[in-house]
Amino acid sequence: MSGPFLLLHETDNVLVARQVAPEGLEVALEVGPVTLSRLIPLAHKIARHDIEEGDKILKYGMPIGVATQAIAAGEHVHVHNIRSDYTPTHALQDADGVSAGVAQ
Repeated sequence: MSGPFLLLHETDNVLVARQVAPEGLEVALEVGPVTLSRLIPLAHKIARHDIEEGDKILKYGMPIGVATQAIAAGEHVHVHNIRSDYTPTHALQDADGVSAGVAQ
C-alpha cells in the first residue's frame, strides 16, 4: 500500500494511517476506490475490505479485537465499532484532540 495507509501484515483486515488522512480523500483498496467519510487520525485504522459483525480484527497478523457491527471497506475502525480482546475499551481523547468524540 502507498499513500497515507500502511498494511502491516498480509493477513490484516485493517490498514493503519501513516499520516492524518482528510475526509473526502479517495483511497485505492483491493476492492476498489473508497472515499473517506471522516478524517482518520495518525495511527488509526480503516477497514481493508468489508468486515462482518463478530469478525476478528487483525493487525500485525494477530487478533486485536472483534467487530461489534458491520464495517464497510474504508471505514474508520476504532472503539466505536470494535471490542478489544485485551482490555476494556475506553474512549480517550487522542493527542491531536480530533477524534475525542468517536466513541460517544
